Amino acid sequence: MNLLNLTAVELGKKIRAGEVTSMDAVRQVFERIKARESSVHAYVTLDEEGAFRRAEQVQRQIEAGELTGPLAGVPAALKDNLCTRGMRTSCGSRILENFVPFYTAEAVCRLEAAGAVILGKTNMDEFAMGSTTETSAFGATRNPWNLEHVPGGSSGGSCAAVAAGECFYALGSDTGGSIRQPSAFCGVTGLKPTYGTVSRYGLVAYGSSLDQIGPVAKDVADCAAVLEAIASYDRKDSTSIKREDTDFTGALIDDVRGMRIGVPADYFGDGLNKEVKAAIFAALEVLQAKGAVVEEFDLPLMKYAVPAYYIIASAEASSNLARFDGVKYGFRAKEYDGLHDMYKKSRSQGFGPEVKRRLMLGSFVLSSGYYDAYYQKALKTKALIKEAFEQAFARYDLIAAPAAPFTAPKLGESLKDPLQMYLGDVYTVSANLAGLPALSVPCGVDSEGLPIGMQLIGGHFQEKKLLRAGFSYQQSRRYQGPEASADEAGKERSAYE
Repeated sequence: MNLLNLTAVELGKKIRAGEVTSMDAVRQVFERIKARESSVHAYVTLDEEGAFRRAEQVQRQIEAGELTGPLAGVPAALKDNLCTRGMRTSCGSRILENFVPFYTAEAVCRLEAAGAVILGKTNMDEFAMGSTTETSAFGATRNPWNLEHVPGGSSGGSCAAVAAGECFYALGSDTGGSIRQPSAFCGVTGLKPTYGTVSRYGLVAYGSSLDQIGPVAKDVADCAAVLEAIASYDRKDSTSIKREDTDFTGALIDDVRGMRIGVPADYFGDGLNKEVKAAIFAALEVLQAKGAVVEEFDLPLMKYAVPAYYIIASAEASSNLARFDGVKYGFRAKEYDGLHDMYKKSRSQGFGPEVKRRLMLGSFVLSSGYYDAYYQKALKTKALIKEAFEQAFARYDLIAAPAAPFTAPKLGESLKDPLQMYLGDVYTVSANLAGLPALSVPCGVDSEGLPIGMQLIGGHFQEKKLLRAGFSYQQSRRYQGPEASADEAGKERSAYE
């Protein structure tokens, strides 16, 4: 039986029923990894021995009736900015190349309590700064749909691993679209929860007021199951929120009758690829046919979202990354003359170009004489954007938008023009600025066979509405990864033209 065609929830059901074992699933995943990883490069660290050992332990607990959840025994991957005790956590950076934490991120602890089997750590843009997974110090990840193209970023390794069948689901982090954009590029489903829903304890910080951990999987049902496992209040995280409504799998209902979906005209103007636009409107027609009310409206201030985001994120990054100085842990330059020279050389040699660019920007906007002109103004813009969304959600249940203005670009194209790469986040950063939940679901492929993603944005703590709409839409289509035959891919393309 080819288990790799199953979703995480489907596999978990078969393991609990005794049809297959967790070890069978781990074995097939590592066979796929050995066959594909040399070309995809989704992982930076793999723990085959530990995964089999863990699978045997979990299998015994399942058979004893101690683990009964939907994810028990299912192999998963973690983005390499989630700390794991005894396993390297590099953040895609040379400065943390050999860092092994002595504690585990709370979200990972929650997964393990649910019976997850961790395969390893996935590649990412260095310190989550990038949109292509090309800024990693350990080399670029490639898109499984077309190896000449990027998988997106910064959670590109997690999304590529799911798309390539190298895990059944993965965790990523989303600071400005880092789960949703690569999910769209790789044809998988990705969810950014409401800020504070998932503990950030153990997540190596990029922008503390923006970062949020979330799931990447084959479909919405898998994302709901993973979110249900990792959502929790955590006293170790001062931004963690107590929520009572975490029965996310209960929201998986094929019914969107009466649901009001707003379509911002500002998101569908110049700069949006025509094929992306057509695929999203075709997906909205599916929801409309099921009873949803789709209506166009104006969402002002969105043109200010990208500059506000990059000022705030870079400012917070310049503070968060100050700890990497060659003293306490991580990389230290071999030759230096005194303490300050060690700081400079360790950071200069340890950080890559994109990280340095954002650290310099962050330090500049926080400096004396520029704080009010840039950082303070960005914070005011953030508040106005949040207010604009609140007004929109007084009228609509959800907002539909592209996850990215284009499909996955070729390797190397984005790095030639960093500003163009930043503008590629235009549709995703607003949800982070406002702390809103957002979901990316695949809704077709373009003329080159590259996936297209539709983004659904919900009001604060409205993940259930997102999951219901996404689940309802996906009832009209089966998950189809890059392993599908050319005939099947052709059928999907024609269905969404």
